[in-house]
Amino acid sequence: MRIRTRLALLALTFLTALPAARADEGMWLPLLLKQLNEADMQKKGLKLTAEQIYSINQGSLKDAIVQFGGGCTGEIISDQGLLLTNHHCGYSQIQSHSSVEKDYLTNGYWAMDRSQELPNPGLTATFIVRMEDVSSQVLAGVPTTGIVEAEREKLVQANGQRVAHAAVQGTGYQAFVRPMFNGNEYYLFVTEVFQDIRLVGAPPSSIGKFGGDTDNWAWPRHTGDFSIFRIYAGPDNKPAPYSPDNKPFKPRHHLPISLGGVQPGDFTMVFGFPGRTNEYLTSWGVEETYAVSNPAKINVRDAKLRVLDADMKASDKVRIQYAAKYASIANYWKKWIGENRGLKKLDAVRVKQQQEQVFQQWAESGDAARRAAFATLLPDLKRNYATARDYTLARDYVTEAALGVELMAYANSLLPLLELADNKVPAAELAAAAEKTRKGSVGFFRNYSAHTDQKVAAQLLPLYAAGTPAALLPAYVKTLQGQYTGPGGWTAYAAQLYGKSKLTTQESAFAVLDEVAKGNVQTLRQDPAVLLAQAIIGNYRTVILPTYTAATDNIALLQRTYVAGLRLQQPERKFYPDANSTLRLAYGQVAGYEPADGTKYDFYTTLDGIMEKADPTNPEFEVPARLAELYKNKDFGPYAYKGTVPVAFIATNHTTGGNSGSPVINGRGELIGTNFDRNWEGTMSDIMFDPDRVRNITLDVRYMLFVVDKFAGAGHLVKEMTLVGSANDTAPASNGKKLEKVKVKRKPAKEKA
Repeated sequence: MRIRTRLALLALTFLTALPAARADEGMWLPLLLKQLNEADMQKKGLKLTAEQIYSINQGSLKDAIVQFGGGCTGEIISDQGLLLTNHHCGYSQIQSHSSVEKDYLTNGYWAMDRSQELPNPGLTATFIVRMEDVSSQVLAGVPTTGIVEAEREKLVQANGQRVAHAAVQGTGYQAFVRPMFNGNEYYLFVTEVFQDIRLVGAPPSSIGKFGGDTDNWAWPRHTGDFSIFRIYAGPDNKPAPYSPDNKPFKPRHHLPISLGGVQPGDFTMVFGFPGRTNEYLTSWGVEETYAVSNPAKINVRDAKLRVLDADMKASDKVRIQYAAKYASIANYWKKWIGENRGLKKLDAVRVKQQQEQVFQQWAESGDAARRAAFATLLPDLKRNYATARDYTLARDYVTEAALGVELMAYANSLLPLLELADNKVPAAELAAAAEKTRKGSVGFFRNYSAHTDQKVAAQLLPLYAAGTPAALLPAYVKTLQGQYTGPGGWTAYAAQLYGKSKLTTQESAFAVLDEVAKGNVQTLRQDPAVLLAQAIIGNYRTVILPTYTAATDNIALLQRTYVAGLRLQQPERKFYPDANSTLRLAYGQVAGYEPADGTKYDFYTTLDGIMEKADPTNPEFEVPARLAELYKNKDFGPYAYKGTVPVAFIATNHTTGGNSGSPVINGRGELIGTNFDRNWEGTMSDIMFDPDRVRNITLDVRYMLFVVDKFAGAGHLVKEMTLVGSANDTAPASNGKKLEKVKVKRKPAKEKA
């Protein structure tokens, strides 16, 4: 009786922890919306059909969504290829056009005609043409048992490449195959990739980064986080390399922009390219993240950020050189801190353990086939995570601390030249490789300060040496530990390293590469930075990587079986695959939240809040004089609502990295904002979703329009857009009042927002 009672309680706990459909959770494949989500979405306020969201036969919402570069999302907002994304997504492009004399990061940039739109070599915008379940083709001939994970992956990759190649043969499209549900299914994505993407407009950092690192991952938020680009195409409206003769791209669909605003409970959906989630991670995976990886990476990045911050404040040149790097480093540093807080708040390890207890009971209580497939699964996962633990930590210290020193990363990039020389390749091949490396180094040195990097090395190298498990530390570094002891030991070593290395300036590094091109590699081989990089990377490849790879390959195989088991165990549950930078749709509703006892957040912010936060002594909270003037004069144009302008709002959509820049769309398929962040209390949603605490943060589209039109004077861009609204539209204002009614002479919306 006690046993049956205990199992019943565990089952009840499991059902409580993992309901069949958790409100607003999920990053859904657009291809499957009709089957899985359409009815639920329409019940919550969607006025469209699944076909109007994703279609391969007619223009649909998907045709207005692009993957911007390699890690963000953008949306098409005019029939002339105008592309809206986040300021932080376009930051590196804005930086690349900036200098001390033309500081577009600080002052912003606006092209007042097409001739002023700036090209960005290497930047792409990728549309999804169609997607297809190709699991049967990819898994054809792949054994289900008796094969190691690495060999299985080779077969899967080869099959996937054949499927992708066949899908686009004779077309101008590209294609790739991605695994879903940890490799239980595979999907083909056919894409159209545009290469001529030009910068059109960006607000000054005092708007685009308002609040800086203080407000990052936080709510309430007042950041005008947007930038505008334009896609150009060849004469046939197809992708083409940059040419002054290219024309603005004509999309199959662009998003109309709603001026109607939002209210609590309004339906919202986010369409974009979320990067990576691990929703089906086991308790051992969560514990490794929470107790091993995140603390180590937070500690290393904290040290690096302190050095960069001080040097950037002391030099405008360094500030511009390191602006994008600093933002990238700080972003995940703060995210990991919030993620750990959230996992602790949810008691995530214990919750996962409860789920695993019920899964184990299900596995053991089944027939012989179920027991054979799943009964030993969780113990095997536990053992492999234990094996991998020290190696995972050592790997984190290599990637974050050792290679977090730019000189080490650069020296590492030169090691293949020595390998070519050691393999005695023909002289012409070595010379060509050296020349290619030389050309690739120009960008590195343009944004590099050896003086700053030396300070970083003095902080990060001792963290690498102390944090790496002793048995996994290179002998070369152990020797350095013995030579450079005491409080200033590593500082002294860094001074010697940077004083003797010839890789710290472009001139001397290029001289070394010129010698390599002539076949003389001794200067490169004997450089102290190369010696250190060789020791660290060589040790990583021979000592750390084999065991780490074997354990993580086993974990990948077991995790795939675990996810398959979960889907068998819970046949009524709607499962969604983890994010993997493929096109997904999330949906939810506008809502505030209560992050802690006695604290309650409303769902929106306004321009009033910007002026309340304004602090001319703090660069993160500077307000441009023009913005202050517009506010003082209440000069808000058609975006005015009772003395203010909405800036941002929050909703319950499930998002992650890669969703930056994603359109936030209402139930009628109209753009109401641009996703740019999550709340700090909700960053654990990559691992565990909590509908009460997880919120995505959205730039209200009306603030974007106000900045473009009234602040920047770029009203010609607004004229390109399709604005929809009616004289009766209302939206929130300060103190919870409704916004005043405004007359908008635009195409009317079918119904009120």
